[in-house]
Amino acid sequence: MKVERFCATVLWTVFCCFNASFGDQSAATVTFTLDFPGANPSHYEIAVSSDGHGSYKSDGKMDEKSDAAYDKSEQFTLSDNIRAQIFDLSKKAHYFEGKVDSGRKNIANTGAKTLAYKDAKHNSQATYNYSLLQPVAQLTSLFQGLSATLEFGRRLAYFHKYEKLALDDELKRMEEMQKSNSLTDIPAITPVLKEIANDSSVMNVSRARALRLLAGSGS
Repeated sequence: MKVERFCATVLWTVFCCFNASFGDQSAATVTFTLDFPGANPSHYEIAVSSDGHGSYKSDGKMDEKSDAAYDKSEQFTLSDNIRAQIFDLSKKAHYFEGKVDSGRKNIANTGAKTLAYKDAKHNSQATYNYSLLQPVAQLTSLFQGLSATLEFGRRLAYFHKYEKLALDDELKRMEEMQKSNSLTDIPAITPVLKEIANDSSVMNVSRARALRLLAGSGS
C-alpha cells in the first residue's frame, strides 16, 4: 500500500512539473528594442509576457553627470489593460511578419526599432525606423511611453537611495508628462512610488507628488 502511494505521489509530481514546463513554453512574449545613438537611453529592451510579467534593461544615465551603464534587467508587472493592448496590437500587426518598415528615405532617423513576437506557433521579428502600419505605430508609441515610465522608476529608485533632494524635480517632471499622456502604465513603477510616499525622511512636497501620481494612475 505504501509503495502504491509512493508511486502515485511520484507520478503526480512529474505530471505537475510537466504542466508547469508546458505552461512556460506556451506563454507568448513580445519584445521591443530601440537603438538610437545620442539619445538617453541610447539602447533599451522591453520584454513582456502574456502573463503580465515584464523585464527592462537600458543604458540610460541617472543624471547628466553619470556615465551610461547597463544595470541588471529590472522586473515589473504590466496592468491588464496595457498587456491586452500589446498582444491585441501584435495580432493585428500579423506578429511582425512581412514588410514593416515604410521604406521611405525622406523620413528622419528616430532610431532602429525591433519588434519581436514568440509563442508556440510564431517566432518572428521586424526592424524598422518608421512604419505605416497602424498597429506597429501604436505599439511603438506604447513601448516608448513605457520606457519613459520605467526610466523614471530607475531614476527615482536611485535618487531615493542616494540623493533624496533630487526627487522633487524628477517627480514634478513626471507629473507634467503624466498630464500630457506621455507615459505608459505608471502602475508598473508602483513599488518605488509607494516607497517614496511612505518615507518620512523625504520632503512632504515630494511625498505628495508621489501620492498624486499613484492616485492619477489608479494604483
